[in-house]
Amino acid sequence: MNTKYLLPNKLKKLGWLIFIPAVIIGIISWFYEWEPEFLDLAVIGYTGLEDTYGKLEIIQTPINNVLNEILGVFIIMSGLMVAFSKEKDEDELISVIRLESLVWATYWNYAILILAFILVYDMAFFNVMVFNMFTILILFIAKFNWALSKLKKSLVHEE
Repeated sequence: MNTKYLLPNKLKKLGWLIFIPAVIIGIISWFYEWEPEFLDLAVIGYTGLEDTYGKLEIIQTPINNVLNEILGVFIIMSGLMVAFSKEKDEDELISVIRLESLVWATYWNYAILILAFILVYDMAFFNVMVFNMFTILILFIAKFNWALSKLKKSLVHEE
């Protein structure tokens, strides 16, 4: 079985160690608008803002709280580690479950996005788009692990 596109199994535990706290802190910071002051830093980037003379500056160094950026990177990187690390006993059946889970997550992700296009507007839609960056990964992880646990339970009952 060809699994050269999957990460080593040992990265799955590291991924979970980063993913769970990052998601929890992300949810807390989102709902309570928590941004620790020590993360207010001058960052280099594009803001689309004009300077005091009305001239659009492409590169600026505004003060920004980088908690959201750090959490976003942690959630994506650790989520990829969790989602795409080999299982200890990776075989064809697990590959099929992985593929079916990815297709399922993709369908649901875009179904949610289509509903958002129809039903959500203004800044609420922006919030939906921010969450949509993570939705496909979270849906895949949930579906894949649920399907694996169902498989393991069925194998235990057969024995």
